[in-house]
Amino acid sequence: MAEQTFPAVAREWQLAARPKGWPTPADFALVEVPVTEPAPGRILVRNEYLSVDPYMRGRMNDTKSYVPPFQLGQAMDGGAVGRVVASAAEGFEVGDAVLHGLGWREYADVPAEHAVKVDPKVAPIESFLGVLGMPGLTAYAGLLRVGSFKEGDAVFVSGAAGAVGSIVGQVARLRGASRVVGSAGSDEKVRRLVEDFGFDAAFNYKNGPVAEQLAAVAPDGIDVYFDNVGGEHLEAAIGALNVHGHAVLCGAIAQYNDTTPPAAPRNLALTIGKRLTLAGMLVRDHADLQPEFLAEVGGWLREGRLRFDETVVEGFDHAVDAFLGMLRGENVGKMLVRV
Repeated sequence: MAEQTFPAVAREWQLAARPKGWPTPADFALVEVPVTEPAPGRILVRNEYLSVDPYMRGRMNDTKSYVPPFQLGQAMDGGAVGRVVASAAEGFEVGDAVLHGLGWREYADVPAEHAVKVDPKVAPIESFLGVLGMPGLTAYAGLLRVGSFKEGDAVFVSGAAGAVGSIVGQVARLRGASRVVGSAGSDEKVRRLVEDFGFDAAFNYKNGPVAEQLAAVAPDGIDVYFDNVGGEHLEAAIGALNVHGHAVLCGAIAQYNDTTPPAAPRNLALTIGKRLTLAGMLVRDHADLQPEFLAEVGGWLREGRLRFDETVVEGFDHAVDAFLGMLRGENVGKMLVRV
């Protein structure tokens, strides 16, 4: 059995204050905590990669939601992958690579039932935080199940260069969409969407009204809208959706730091005449799709038919920088922190 070694103390990021509007570095605190042998049924993991995700912004607020808020003066959490350095749980050995939910820490003391072993031979372990993890399954389940996508549909994705959006567009293309269009926040991201990810067209939402740009790239309308942004994008999509269209409401990153109610959408009455379906989604409701998702998406990856990006920020000290950068849209694909 491999030797079990770990330090006496390690660091974690705690929530120091609840932000009003955009978070700042002062809302976080880097704190040293003891590291001890795991109790029975638990494992100690040295985290190698941490995930920073848009939903974490909502957890910084003390509001009732589908997931409890972060607590002041306590470590935050989120997806992470790492290696077991001590185990008191059957089925886990020192050296095993695992996926778990106690990120924002250098070392995580994890209940064994909340950890999943991942195979580095299938893909680099950080991929299980992105294309083969929660963002990938969100894209797959959101488009195919929640969005009721069918071959021949025209699809519009907002935030299309992000971890979820870039996969949505490619899955739609590989499943036979008639047209796939996306929006992103820079000309370089727009170029990537078309040249690297195979979108039929894309536009920079900063270059003009979203509705006008969407009409130009999807003149025959859209059948499925995958919403990662909200606000003006959702309003534009409602206007462009064809009769019996579907909108998957996955995120609204454009509004997460707003301190006043959004001005849009103002055209929700169109959902009546068009008989639209607007459906919110949480990926945890679709865990049963995991085997199908891994088989199909994993196959596309092996065949080189699906591509993905990762933006990796080096160093645990820079986890907050990565999180704030992700909220500002500085990432292409999944934003990760290499511990």
